[in-house]
Amino acid sequence: MKVTILYSDEISQYDFGIGHPFRASRFEIFIDFLRNKLPENDNYIIIESQPVTDEDLLLICTEDYIDFVKNFYEVAYHGITYPLEVFFNKFLSLDNIPGENPGNIEKSARQIVGQMKKACDLVQEGTYKKVVSIGGGLHHAKPSFGEGFCIYNDIAFGAKYLIEKHLLERILILDTDAHAGNGTMQYFYDDPKVLFIDIHQDPATIYPGTGFISQTGEGVGKGFTVNCPLPPGAGWDSYEYIFDNIVFPLTEEFKPQIIIRNGGTDPYWNDSLTYLGLKVSDFRKIGQSVREMSKICDGKVIDAIASGYNERAIAPGWLSLICGLADIELKIEEPEPVPNEYLKDYKLQDTMEMVKKLKKNLKDHWECMC
Repeated sequence: MKVTILYSDEISQYDFGIGHPFRASRFEIFIDFLRNKLPENDNYIIIESQPVTDEDLLLICTEDYIDFVKNFYEVAYHGITYPLEVFFNKFLSLDNIPGENPGNIEKSARQIVGQMKKACDLVQEGTYKKVVSIGGGLHHAKPSFGEGFCIYNDIAFGAKYLIEKHLLERILILDTDAHAGNGTMQYFYDDPKVLFIDIHQDPATIYPGTGFISQTGEGVGKGFTVNCPLPPGAGWDSYEYIFDNIVFPLTEEFKPQIIIRNGGTDPYWNDSLTYLGLKVSDFRKIGQSVREMSKICDGKVIDAIASGYNERAIAPGWLSLICGLADIELKIEEPEPVPNEYLKDYKLQDTMEMVKKLKKNLKDHWECMC
C-alpha cells in the first residue's frame, strides 16, 4: 500500500455556511475525483477514525476554550447566533463566525483531530509509513483562540501526542499553506523537539501578519522556528530554491524521527484568497520533496490537506500532492489555462535575497546555515 488516507463523512460538517470561504463541499468533490481518477488497488486505502474526547483536546486547548467552542458551534448549528461582543477577541476571531446554515463544525473538528491521532498511531506502530488526513491542517488555532477557519489545531496535537505518547524527541513540521501557521508557531516557539519550517506568502501582504524571517523561536527553541516568506506571485522556482537551500539541509542536520506536513492548494496561482503562483503540477513537486525528505526518517510522513479557495484546483491539486508523496504516476491536467505570467517565476531573485537573510539569522543555530 503506497499511502493511507484518513477520511470519513463526518468531516463534511466542517462547513462554515453560506457566504463563507470555507465550505465542506471540497471534501466530497475530492473523494469523488480521487475514486474516479485512481483505483484503490495497491495505491491507497481509505480508513476512518474516531473523534477525540475533551481529555484528548486538553493536550492542546484550555478547558474554558473547549467548553465555549462546543456550546457556541452547537447552537450555531441550530440557527442561533451569539451577540458578537460575547466572543469577539476572547475565544474566536470574526472569520470563524458561521454563515447561514453551517455544519456541526465543532464535532467535525474533533473528527479531524481524531484523524491526526489515528495517523500518529498508525505510523508509529508500523502499520503504514505515509498517512494523509483529509481535512487536516488547522494551523491557525491556538490553545484558547480559534481563527482563520481553524477551531482545534490538529498539527499541534499530532506533534504533542507523538512526544507525550510515543516519546519522540525530534519532529519536523513543514507548513506549505499560503498563510503562515501562526497557531502552530505559537505552540512550539520555545520547543527544540519540534523543528517548524513554514513556507508562506509574505505576511506583510496577507493574513495572519506573522511569520517573518526574524521570528526564529525563543529560549531553548531559538532557531527551531524557520519562516520562509515568499513575495506575492512566487512560483515553483522559489519553492525549489527554499527546499534546496533551507529545507533539505535543515532536515539532514536535524534528523527528524517523523515529518508532519500540512497545506492544500491555496498557493495556486488563481486562488481567491492568496497571491502566489503555483500550478497544479507544482503540488506534485511539493509531495515529491517531502518524500525525499522522509528518507532520513524511514519514510514516515503524516500529511494534512484542507486548504484551497479555487474549487477547480482543489481536487486535482490535492491529488497531485498525494501522488508526489506516494510516488504514484498519474496524469493530472491543469484545471484552467495558465497565464504566461505564471509560466515563469519572476520572483526568484526576491526569494533568493530572502533566503540569504534567513540563513544569516539561523547561522548561529545550524551548521548547515553557515
